[in-house]
Amino acid sequence: MAAEGPAGGSASRSKRADAQRNRETVLTAAAEVFVTSGVDAPIRRIAAQAGVGMATIYRHFPTRADLVTAVYQHQIEACAEAGPHLLARAGSPFDALRQWIDIFVDFLVTKHGLADALQSDSDRFAALHAHFLDRLLPVCAQLLDAAVEAGDIRPGTQPYELLRGIGNLCVGRDDDPRYDPRRLIALLLQGLRPHAS
Repeated sequence: MAAEGPAGGSASRSKRADAQRNRETVLTAAAEVFVTSGVDAPIRRIAAQAGVGMATIYRHFPTRADLVTAVYQHQIEACAEAGPHLLARAGSPFDALRQWIDIFVDFLVTKHGLADALQSDSDRFAALHAHFLDRLLPVCAQLLDAAVEAGDIRPGTQPYELLRGIGNLCVGRDDDPRYDPRRLIALLLQGLRPHAS
């Protein structure tokens, strides 16, 4: 019997690893589908994109609100984790900040329709918004501080103001194909640079 324990434990760990991989695959696929089709996209489309059965999605996420919430949390974590990696690898702190803001804008696009999807559960939405601020404001602050210290940008920009401003620039992107918020965000970032003397 002692010999069966480790084998059973290994099989159990393998199943958990497979379940976690399936969950990650579903979250990635759902995020991609939400970008192109909104959070009301058919679950079968997400299942097809993920290469899993619909039962797998429902096993992990019993309701659409559960799936939307999990995608949102997954995107928050990916955005938060990207900041320090970019800072370590980018050519300059400003480059890291610019690249991170691109990821943040992608995230804002992904969360389109979240409020409508969770309208009946304002507590869940409020908790997600608090988590968003708790995770992303410190990362933005770290990137801004590094850019100020390197002389890449002028001091004084607050992380909340920058994220809020970028969010406001992204509003209306879906309603007008002539509007490209990324161009304005690039101008906003250029405005943070120190002026040549």
